[in-house]
Amino acid sequence: MTEAPSGIDEAGTLYVVATPIGHLSDLGARAAEVLRGVDVVAAEDTRTSRVLLDRVGSRARPMAAHRHNEREAGEKIVALLAEGRRVALVSDAGTPAVSDPGARIVAMALRAGFRVVPIPGPSAPIALLSACGLVEGPFHFEGFLPTRAKARDARLAELARMPHAFVLFEAPHRIAQTLAAIAVACGGARWIALGRELTKRFEEIHVCRAGEACAWLAADPNRERGEYVLVVAAPDHDTQPAGAGGAAQGRSSPAAAAAPPEGPATASVDVVALLDALLEEMPVSRAVKVAERATGLPHRALYRLALASAQRRERP
Repeated sequence: MTEAPSGIDEAGTLYVVATPIGHLSDLGARAAEVLRGVDVVAAEDTRTSRVLLDRVGSRARPMAAHRHNEREAGEKIVALLAEGRRVALVSDAGTPAVSDPGARIVAMALRAGFRVVPIPGPSAPIALLSACGLVEGPFHFEGFLPTRAKARDARLAELARMPHAFVLFEAPHRIAQTLAAIAVACGGARWIALGRELTKRFEEIHVCRAGEACAWLAADPNRERGEYVLVVAAPDHDTQPAGAGGAAQGRSSPAAAAAPPEGPATASVDVVALLDALLEEMPVSRAVKVAERATGLPHRALYRLALASAQRRERP
């Protein structure tokens, strides 16, 4: 194997540097060398990047390059490259231009004839894919779903029909609604992996059926904190995966999910199947009340699931 070039290359180069997704020690030696050697670091949030720059001993000048000023920042970066400056582009976590700003800046630099050098590193989707046991072949990276419920549900319906797994990002304040929507779109039996706070102190990786995910989330209020990565398995994936480190602290496995429950909120239950059964005997409002008592899940999430289930039952 030929040793790849490391460190700083010629002047007028833009480096796209992947930064840690949580654990600062995950920054590679080459990335640290680049951050020390460039003149300017274009960052999504200069306050966040300052912590990393101080850690590696970089004296580079920070500048803001975020979603709301990407074009203007790109023009400044092209001007700096024309002066022979070396510039590093970073995001708050992970790789710029992957569900983060940066693609427009890279395109502008390339159109202007400057060299763009990738400095790869930590990746939240790859981290969860490697540790969940749900994906052996192709997968689709979606990133964030639309924020509006109607658009989100429409996109999930399209993703659910794909023959392979897909990967999502989700914010903590939307995770409950998104898990409920996935259970409706993909069916409660679809396997799903939830990665919370990956590489950080309170990291959790949990693998379960989509219909069980809301119950797992509701079992601990802390689980609605922190950023999520989700892997939804292919429709034909029906093999119970090996545990995602079930013996390790902060992680759980399918075996643990199937253990006898300690209370209603911790029960491993397919919520979609439960609501389907209840709706055979009672109206939506009553079914939601019964499911709420049985699972401890939020009323709003259960009501959305029940409405979707009732609509499916009405279709010819």
